[in-house]
Amino acid sequence: MSKTTMPVQTATVTAEGPTFMEQTWDLEYRHALGETTSHFMQGLTEGKILGRRTTDGRVLVPARSYDDQTHTKTEEWVEVGNTGIIEMSTFVYEPFKGLPAPPYAIAYAMLEGADTALVGYVRGIDLADQDAAIKALSIGTPIVVCFSDKPTGTAADYWFELAEPVRE
Repeated sequence: MSKTTMPVQTATVTAEGPTFMEQTWDLEYRHALGETTSHFMQGLTEGKILGRRTTDGRVLVPARSYDDQTHTKTEEWVEVGNTGIIEMSTFVYEPFKGLPAPPYAIAYAMLEGADTALVGYVRGIDLADQDAAIKALSIGTPIVVCFSDKPTGTAADYWFELAEPVRE
C-alpha cells in the first residue's frame, strides 16, 4: 500500500543559464524486503552484521543478492566484524521527515571482513563544535558497531561509535 501526495513544484527558467526545478515529495511506501534483505535485518536483531560472498571472494555489506560488478548471484552468508574505519562522513543540520532531529552524523564504515562500506548513524560525539566533529569523523577513524538492547529488525538497530575517545 502506498500513499503519495503530488509534489509541490516551482521552476526557474532563464535564457542565460540552466533550468532548475524544486520539488517536495511526501511518499509513504510499504514493500517486501525479499530474502536477502530480510536475512540481513534478522541478523541485526541478533547483533550481527551479515554480508554475502561473491564468486571472486569479495564480501558485500550490507548483503546483496547479486554481485554489483559481475551481476552473478551471491549465496554464502558471512558475518563480518563489529569494528572498522570511516570511509566517508557527513553531518546533517537540517530536518528531514522521518529522520532524527538534527544535528546528527552519518558515516560509511568499512568493517573488518567486508569489501564494501556500510552506512550508519554515528553517536557519542559532540556536534556543537563543527570543526572538532569533522576532525573526529575523518577518513580512517576507527569505529565500533553498537546494537540496540531492544532491536526492531530495522537499520535503527545499529549505529557507530568512535573506537577511541576524542582527544582535545
